[in-house]
Amino acid sequence: MIKVSVMYPNKPGARFDHAYYRDKHMPLVKARMGDSCKFYTVDKGLAGGRPGDPPPYIGMCHIFCDSVEAYQAGMGPHRQEIMADIPNYTDQAPVVQISEVVVGQP
Repeated sequence: MIKVSVMYPNKPGARFDHAYYRDKHMPLVKARMGDSCKFYTVDKGLAGGRPGDPPPYIGMCHIFCDSVEAYQAGMGPHRQEIMADIPNYTDQAPVVQISEVVVGQP
């Protein structure tokens, strides 16, 4: 299983509409990816590693798929539509990482 992490940096003045991201964008991603997306999670940054530090990321999602190929097959045909929705909830460019899940609940 792989996890695609899409993380939005928490820069000064960053705009991020958590309700839109949670209620509209991520359901759109799941709907377009279909069964390629086994499930996803949405995170809202609260704090950094030390007391008083701001979170390094204002928001993020993690998309779980069986393989990189399954992710690419599910996302590929809809990438343009999904990317076009980003300005509806943020002015930040995402940082994306694909990881192999070595421990976790599938």
